[in-house]
Amino acid sequence: MLIYDTIKKYSETFNNKTLHPLINLVDLDKAAPLIRTKFRLNFYAVIIKESHCGDLRYGNQYYDYAEGTVVFFGPRQIITNEPEGELHQPYGTALIFHPDLIKGMSLGKQIHEYSFFSYQSNEALHLSEKEKEVVTTCFGNIATEIEQNIDRHSKKLIVANLELLLKYCSRFYDRQFITREHVNHGIIEQFEQKLNEYLLGEKLKTNGVPTVAYFADELHLSPNYFGDLIKKETGKTALEYIQLHLIDLAKERIFDTAKSLSEISYELGFKYPQHFTRFFKQKVGVSPNEYRGMN
Repeated sequence: MLIYDTIKKYSETFNNKTLHPLINLVDLDKAAPLIRTKFRLNFYAVIIKESHCGDLRYGNQYYDYAEGTVVFFGPRQIITNEPEGELHQPYGTALIFHPDLIKGMSLGKQIHEYSFFSYQSNEALHLSEKEKEVVTTCFGNIATEIEQNIDRHSKKLIVANLELLLKYCSRFYDRQFITREHVNHGIIEQFEQKLNEYLLGEKLKTNGVPTVAYFADELHLSPNYFGDLIKKETGKTALEYIQLHLIDLAKERIFDTAKSLSEISYELGFKYPQHFTRFFKQKVGVSPNEYRGMN
């Protein structure tokens, strides 16, 4: 596996000068043909693909991209460029920046909010022509600052332009969630089905309360993309959505007075009855025992 641990190493691989040790705009077209291989980046990357040039795979899934799309990579992600071993000519533009660039700045504290750096399969950003112009302009502004002689304003201006780019990408992803509504509804329906199967089957009792990561994996999505999609479509976080269904099931089971509350808590995937009691009271406002008495 090829590891790109510095901005310089990545830039030189694609025959680009390293204009700044912590950030660079890399023209992938300048590279000589390269062997497709598995690689890891130790920094952030925002890559505009100008043409379909092979399949990028992250985890078990392939990126959904074609001409004019953007893919995002966070530090230490492992990416497979397939078919491995094949010689290919890279195309596109990569904006790469090291985490050290944004440390101590507001973007460093907020970078986790840009969850698309952890997106994976079928989750690339598909740009309209106008959106592509905006992204290209942002790239150009960053390039201009990188090419300047470094002064006391350089870092703030570079990071400000970088933050503007990421804010635009967030906006464009919001648009994409809307324009791909038919795809999203299919995912919501599958989630509903899998959630009901889990809650009403044996998994709840044997595996415990389901996690967001479990359903994301079942739907072949990254947890961040899955969580963002559920939030956009339902107004609730994926965890809240799961918990609401679990509470509805708990209320129904509590009506069955033939079972003790301890039995019900184990059936609902809780290891200890007191954990169930605390969870139920937090969500409903009364304890399971009080709820049973009221009804």
